[in-house]
Amino acid sequence: QVQLVESGGGLVQPGGSLRLSCAASGFSFSSTAMSWYRQVPGKERERVAYISMGGSIKDYGDSVKGRFTISRDNAKRTVDLQMNSLKPEDTGVYFCYTSWGGGYWGQGTQVTVSS
Repeated sequence: QVQLVESGGGLVQPGGSLRLSCAASGFSFSSTAMSWYRQVPGKERERVAYISMGGSIKDYGDSVKGRFTISRDNAKRTVDLQMNSLKPEDTGVYFCYTSWGGGYWGQGTQVTVSS
């Protein structure tokens, strides 16, 4: 059974930082690329970061480049998203995603950037 469990969301002031983590189980994690997406009410879910199976290839959405960093630990089966210089427009629900087996989503974690 595939499971993706996100953690680390919360309320942070503009300019602050948060680190999200996704714990994966039930599939061949080290053989699969992983992504982080975010959902804002009224907008389509957008991909904010991607990391290849070995971690050597990373890609970011234009709105987060230079501020967010994706990383993974294949031994621990985790993929993290370090978010710095957060802005109010980064507010949303953040989801972990794997394309393995047709695609699976985590339950999401809420990030709110507000003063």
